[in-house]
Amino acid sequence: MKEEHDMENNRHSGGSDRQSLVVLAAVAVWFTAALALVSTGFVRPAAGEPPLGILLAATAPILAFLAWYGGSRAFREWVLSLDLRLLVMFQGWRVLGGMFLVLMTFGLLPGLFAWPAGLGDVAVGVTAPFVALALLRRPGFALSRNFLVWNLLGIFDFIVAVGTGVSTSGMFPALSQDVTSGAMNAWPLGMIPGFLVPMFTLMHLAAIFQALRLRRGVTQSFEADRIAA
Repeated sequence: MKEEHDMENNRHSGGSDRQSLVVLAAVAVWFTAALALVSTGFVRPAAGEPPLGILLAATAPILAFLAWYGGSRAFREWVLSLDLRLLVMFQGWRVLGGMFLVLMTFGLLPGLFAWPAGLGDVAVGVTAPFVALALLRRPGFALSRNFLVWNLLGIFDFIVAVGTGVSTSGMFPALSQDVTSGAMNAWPLGMIPGFLVPMFTLMHLAAIFQALRLRRGVTQSFEADRIAA
């Protein structure tokens, strides 16, 4: 019996390792493609045109992730097995979004974009260690509404940033005036919406999916206990 159990664990571990390699390869291809598109100026729109290229670069990976998650049990189990505390801690890097405010002071980015994008990123980045600490001390914190809301606000920050970035890209001269968000479509800042924004969004989604699964497990356990009683 023990041998069968060990064999099952080995099969599961081997499947997880293979899935990790597949994901790592996918991320490497994604990063390389984003780097090529941004560094060559392929995603940079002409003056006055909407930044459709960078929008596609920001949204396509998220849609691909959702499709992969919904269509592959192996990938879904891999996502749900990720360390929730690490997913949260990685969001701490978003404090670097404060550089948008610095670039604004040098006249390189418009305030309509820099203020919400910069402050939103800093807020998420600063609070990330506290959320991770709460998970470390109380794993059940993942079941709380506060944890779910924190992740949703992290995603909402990106939605606002993308929205204000598009609005000040030069499409609407009254909003961008003398300074546009065009730098966010070019190298090197273009890697932020072209790679980092969707990557951090995927981490938020993975955390939300794990929290929802934990909630379902608690609910099912409660229902089972109620029926048994």
